[in-house]
Amino acid sequence: MAQPNELDALYAFLAAAVVTALLTPLTMRFARAVGAIDEPRERGLSERPTPLLGGLAIFAGALVAGLIWLPAGYAREHQPQLWHGVLLAAAVITAVGALDDRFDLHPALKLLGQLLAAVIVVHFGVAVKAITLPFVGKLAFPNAGVTNAGPVLTVIGLVVMMNVVNFSDGVDGLTAGVCAIIALAMAVIAFDLDRQQPGVLAALTAGAAVGFLFYNFPPASSFMGDCGANLLGLLMGVITVEAAVKTAAVVSFVLPLILLAVPFMDTTFVVLKRLKYKQPIYKPDSEHFHHRMARIGFSSRRTIAYLYAWTLMLAGLALALRFVPYSDHRGHYHTGWTLVMLGIGVLVLAASVYLVYVLEILKFRRLDAIRLRRLRPDVSPAEIDLDVVKQLETGEFQAVSQARDRQVQVRGDVARGGAEQRVGERQVDEDRVRAEQEGGGAQAPIAADGR
Repeated sequence: MAQPNELDALYAFLAAAVVTALLTPLTMRFARAVGAIDEPRERGLSERPTPLLGGLAIFAGALVAGLIWLPAGYAREHQPQLWHGVLLAAAVITAVGALDDRFDLHPALKLLGQLLAAVIVVHFGVAVKAITLPFVGKLAFPNAGVTNAGPVLTVIGLVVMMNVVNFSDGVDGLTAGVCAIIALAMAVIAFDLDRQQPGVLAALTAGAAVGFLFYNFPPASSFMGDCGANLLGLLMGVITVEAAVKTAAVVSFVLPLILLAVPFMDTTFVVLKRLKYKQPIYKPDSEHFHHRMARIGFSSRRTIAYLYAWTLMLAGLALALRFVPYSDHRGHYHTGWTLVMLGIGVLVLAASVYLVYVLEILKFRRLDAIRLRRLRPDVSPAEIDLDVVKQLETGEFQAVSQARDRQVQVRGDVARGGAEQRVGERQVDEDRVRAEQEGGGAQAPIAADGR
């Protein structure tokens, strides 16, 4: 058989899922034996010591499925070692991540490991030489001598993808579930674009992620660690290049951007905030989507439910762009199907705006004042002004302030009684407002781990 088909992709998905699920308990024992344990900390969301190195099981699942089903397509390829190169790079980044999980490597060493894995992949043929942009057409990169931009840009893109996935790995089941959803959508799109082998890679990546979810869904008994997050990031990058970006389809460049919107938005927001306050971009903090949801009061399961739903809607939009016959791709549009696409787009956009508002990513002075008055009807105008300044300047969450105020209120009730406490609390609030205003107002946010 020269090329794998959809049935092969299904088998690869199942094999990767089964192997990963069977081997995860072994990685848990190994992690405990070598001391690769994630301890509860202020910045993290785990409540008990949890073994890392789940990425070793994910790698094993992907490796077994890849060795069985990917070689079927070598006969028609002029790069017979391409997928062996991908698996070799996967082994390299898994090893680097495992060392980081155990010894907490310096960020420069981790970056070197990511660069090495990306260079290996590009050396074996995973490189973009041209992209097709909507309304622009095919855009070829210079490919002569030192101006050979395609491989360089591909290496950069793969490193970015690894860090995007790694940055978003912070709550039970989030990264594995989101990657599984995106990879499944990419598998469907890849087969439709006649990219069978990348379709199989996407399917087995999704299978490995699903197999790990049996132990990573909250409450998690195993974490994938850096070895798993970097591995999934590398595989997702390869899938994006081979399944979509390399093709001549007009939507090939747009679809990955839609599918990867959630992790990219999360990482972009966090990096920009670190740059704003002149903090190193590799320095951990508590401003990711899942941290913000936790501070609002969401449980781990509710957090991943929201982010899964968001990712599923974006995946549905990407699939609709590929399969809904709204255009003949020659500039002619079908009215009925175009209206259907517009409806889907508006629905996804509205849901995204809602989540942006829930997460308080964008700050609106009037909305913040309304929210504060609703939560605390007796709040003073001065406190509203101060809270709005904090929200706009630092992103400090109202939920944090509320928890602090409730603690003060409980102490006051015990000491003075309900009515007297309300008067005293109001006076304390006004004194605090005046003191903070005299002291220069709100300060930049500090990472929750104190670093």
